Amino acid sequence: MATIYDNIKNIFKTKEKKQTKEAPIVYYSSLGYDTSPKISYQDLATDGYQQNAIVYRCINEIANNASRVKIMLFRGEQEVDNHALLDLLYNPSPTQSQVEFFQSLFTYLLISGNNYTLSIGGDRQPPTELYNLRPDRLRIRTGKRAMPLAYDYLISGQVVDSYEVDQATGNSKIKHFKLFNPLDDYYGMSPIQASSVDIDQHNLANKHNVNLLQNGARPSGAVIFKPKDETGGNVQLSDVQRNQLMNDVNTRFSGTGNAGKPMLLEGDFDWKEMGLSPKDMDFIQLKNMSAKDIALVYGVPSQLIGIPDAQTYSNFAEAKLALYNETIIPLLDRIQGDLNEWLVPQFNEQGLELRYDIDSIPAMAEQRRRVFESVTTGVKDGILTRNEAREQLGYEPLEGGDQLLVPANLMPLNLANESAPDDRGEDIPEEEISIDLLNEPEDLEDVGELKKATPFKDYSLTDQSTEWDGAKARKEMEEYAGGKDWDKTKYAQGFMWVNGNGDNLGDYKLPFTYVRNGKLVAVPKAIFSIASSIAGARSKMKLTESQIKTIETHLRKYYAKLDMEPPFDKKEYNQGYNELNGKEYGQGI
Repeated sequence: MATIYDNIKNIFKTKEKKQTKEAPIVYYSSLGYDTSPKISYQDLATDGYQQNAIVYRCINEIANNASRVKIMLFRGEQEVDNHALLDLLYNPSPTQSQVEFFQSLFTYLLISGNNYTLSIGGDRQPPTELYNLRPDRLRIRTGKRAMPLAYDYLISGQVVDSYEVDQATGNSKIKHFKLFNPLDDYYGMSPIQASSVDIDQHNLANKHNVNLLQNGARPSGAVIFKPKDETGGNVQLSDVQRNQLMNDVNTRFSGTGNAGKPMLLEGDFDWKEMGLSPKDMDFIQLKNMSAKDIALVYGVPSQLIGIPDAQTYSNFAEAKLALYNETIIPLLDRIQGDLNEWLVPQFNEQGLELRYDIDSIPAMAEQRRRVFESVTTGVKDGILTRNEAREQLGYEPLEGGDQLLVPANLMPLNLANESAPDDRGEDIPEEEISIDLLNEPEDLEDVGELKKATPFKDYSLTDQSTEWDGAKARKEMEEYAGGKDWDKTKYAQGFMWVNGNGDNLGDYKLPFTYVRNGKLVAVPKAIFSIASSIAGARSKMKLTESQIKTIETHLRKYYAKLDMEPPFDKKEYNQGYNELNGKEYGQGI
């Protein structure tokens, strides 16, 4: 029992306060999002295609360019211009054109990894319409075999139609185009799955920046309050006080409308920044890296989607070419094969085949130019024949185009020795030369007494593509001159030089004509061959300077008719000759 003394003592005794151990009140303002994997079509289409600019650009870059490539129909190697199959592809349905149809096909395929095309037509009749169905509305009904039993078409979870699959042939009204999936026997894998982390990272960086702007461009942080009573002791906020504090901070300082407003904190309030600044997080670099990884998954060069990466017109063209070679053309090959396997047989005609016209792609012009330059160089260097080059360019072979040509002036190799087979090692004295061609007689009645060039005859020229065969020319000239009883005056008209008395066929050198309809015609390639031979580039003929100048006069006239400059009139040729200092003509050039 308390005494009176105790009661009086208690009056002056300070009331002992209960001490509680409680951390300061902290209200967090931060950003948080769900980053769980998204594999449903709804997530792929929404977070991937609709909400990510890089995915949208990559898919459209591929789909738009691929859908514009011309598709052709062949029967064997013969192109077919008019056919019901082409009409169907040009106008697949009343609601879509060819470009729209293939654009949706490629887009569905690149979003979900699957595309389902429905053919509409009578039983055992070629289809008259084609439709691409939304991948999320198709369900594959499976059995015990790798081949599906049927494709069910669902709307709002209810099966509204079903398309059976012939278990013997695999034929169905539905064609399932799909990308390879290592973990599923029936459904294809979306490229978005492979890049899902990069897509989420790119999306989150954008959302963070948006929320940062909504928060007045301030990073996440915490309002710290350390309540104390009049004696300095810690006091716990009530639930009402805590909610009032949170609402007050959100109302007064969050949102773009409050951007830049100074924060006035009363009492023992404190603000502590807890998030990294955009500079610290280097969002620009982070977004660019994510964008490059997304583009890498789709096989689209980063220059084509606007990522700073040494973008110049030069490497932009290279990037466009790489897009076709590494991404679009392989995808077209896949679609082409599927159409030939599924759609073409429905027209019940043998030998039909659909082919994409790769050569019609404008971006491939650069590659065709490189191939052309490569094979042209191969022909000029004597590595490829003209027909081998034409084969690489997709052209038909030419008769006589199987000979290798030498670099000097594209004359056949066999003609380098054919030009003057009897002149090898033969020296012609300087005094046995030349005459003024302008004053030469019109015939060669004195050919037995003179070793000289034959008179110039202004023959018509064959086409420059005409192949030259010296042995063939000699045989034709012999028949033209009378056969066994040949007339040397007529025979000499097909040659540029007579060596000896002209009584033997071997005395006549440098043939350059063919016989056409009883008349002589000059062959440009023979002219080129002679120009090369007298220069010593491909022949061992030993002619003096005066003899060569005589023959050059003939050649110069024919080069003028061809509107070409003779090689021996070019500066570099004359410089090479002057350096010989009287040596045998053409050596070392």
